[in-house]
Amino acid sequence: MNKGVLMVNLGSPDSTDPKDVKKYLDEFLMDERVIDVPYAARALLVKGIILNTRPKKSAEAYSKIWWEEGSPLIVLTERLQKKVQAHTKLPVEIAMRYGSMSIKKGLQKLHDQGIDEVLLLPLYPHFAMATVETIVVLAKELRDEFFPKMRITEVKPFYNKPEYIKVLGDAIAESLEGVAHEHLLFSYHGVPERHIRKSDVTNMHCKIDGSCCASQSKAHEFCYRHQCYETTRLVGEYLNLEPLTYSTSFQSRLGFDPWLQPYTDRTIERMGKEGFKKMAIATPAFVSDCLETLEEIAMEGEEIFHEAGGHDFHTIPCINDRDDWAGVLAGWINEWGIVESGKAIA
Repeated sequence: MNKGVLMVNLGSPDSTDPKDVKKYLDEFLMDERVIDVPYAARALLVKGIILNTRPKKSAEAYSKIWWEEGSPLIVLTERLQKKVQAHTKLPVEIAMRYGSMSIKKGLQKLHDQGIDEVLLLPLYPHFAMATVETIVVLAKELRDEFFPKMRITEVKPFYNKPEYIKVLGDAIAESLEGVAHEHLLFSYHGVPERHIRKSDVTNMHCKIDGSCCASQSKAHEFCYRHQCYETTRLVGEYLNLEPLTYSTSFQSRLGFDPWLQPYTDRTIERMGKEGFKKMAIATPAFVSDCLETLEEIAMEGEEIFHEAGGHDFHTIPCINDRDDWAGVLAGWINEWGIVESGKAIA
């Protein structure tokens, strides 16, 4: 079989025009794995309320972080693809779960090159319904409809893989070199608590009570909360961080349902009010800087910290297109691409 790779990231509007942002938000928020309520209720919420109010505000936020080359997330993913491609002979294409750079287009590009076996690589370290699951499900639905002879193998979440932890830890250490800080906050994108319970394959383990994530369970394979805390723990060990000098929080909640806590914005505010003057923040839920890291954290988070009495707020970039990260991805790809004779593709 002819092998190829499709790396998939979140996506982005085509521009900062409110019309493009509205189109993007419509696709994103109408995904049943993002807002997991019955279609009628989801359509009423998204099309009847959110899309009539949020696109203009979101467009303004995108305009603050937009690069001359375009969307930071798209540009960074393209740069990463080029670096990965330089280290493998397997064709590597990229796609986005939402937006014009669709998964269908990505699969079509591989199909047009004669590829009939695809390594699907979601660019998310942790499993969540709204990230890894929605990518895998859509890719296989598209395969069944348009590319029935194509075989797809997905890369599992890599939140605890030593080579990923090393890249993330090294990136954090390099960013903090010479930066005085009293606390390091690991901020992950939040999800509703019900998503954690829905993903619990045991139907009984996940209680979100502070203890279940620390006890062994097969539920952890699909538990976003556990995987986030595990990434924090492993990076803390790798960097020899002192206890109480770092912690975990969750950002970007939407609506009024309970989401994973503690909330990042409230944590930042609390730390400022408690007298912390210097803090640093990393966002390991993302491998590429995007609206949530560049605007919500780097801009809004800093403003919250300053208003609460804090002074120095240092935002650590995502691992983006680091050479070592590209090397790790290429290594995974080449390991998958080993031919039957035992000789590596690259």
